[in-house]
Amino acid sequence: MIMAGRRGNGPRACATRERIITAAERLFAERGVVAVSNRQISEAAGQGNNTAVSYHFGAKEELVRAIVRRHAEPIERARVALLARERGCGSVRDWVGLLVHPVTGHLAELGVPSWYGRFGAQAMADPGLREIMVAESLSTPSMRDVLDGLSSCADLPLAAHLERSEMAGQLMIHMCAERERRLAEGVTTPASTWHAAAVGLVDAITGIWLAPVTPAEHSGSGSAGGSRG
Repeated sequence: MIMAGRRGNGPRACATRERIITAAERLFAERGVVAVSNRQISEAAGQGNNTAVSYHFGAKEELVRAIVRRHAEPIERARVALLARERGCGSVRDWVGLLVHPVTGHLAELGVPSWYGRFGAQAMADPGLREIMVAESLSTPSMRDVLDGLSSCADLPLAAHLERSEMAGQLMIHMCAERERRLAEGVTTPASTWHAAAVGLVDAITGIWLAPVTPAEHSGSGSAGGSRG
């Protein structure tokens, strides 16, 4: 697919776009998407022309889309391969593992420092960019297969299912971002490897899905003025 604003398909233009994507990912991860200007990205990418970002990508949203696609494609390939090997798995933990391990495995392959975990957390927190993240990395065929499998074996009322899906997603996104930040800064991490971190995430997210559901009549009003204890 050709992105809006993309110009030139020669080796030089492709190399320039790759440098811009790499610089933008790092700056967005470290400072937030809104706080970073196209001029700063161009300078970080070694481009003397301050309009290089708009020339190659048009709107900033298309640059964000390019960053997501750079990572979503290898993550998708890894998840498809895992699905092919694990077809027939039926437990909640199995399906959660298929959500987590392709992402943490990709982050491990990026080395230290990496920025995609923190970039993803920044983008998911931005209402204007969340749709791009969802469309490009959370709505792939393998993700739909995994989510369908999880739905089939997690026996929850619809409201609880939707709520826990949000909880699990937030936990995964922000724990990956936090581990990535600690590694980049040389700070001690609770888990020694990305694989160990993935196992801990799978444990925690599986616990979220399997936790009992409090009946509505015992859950309080749900408002700020509800019961406190």
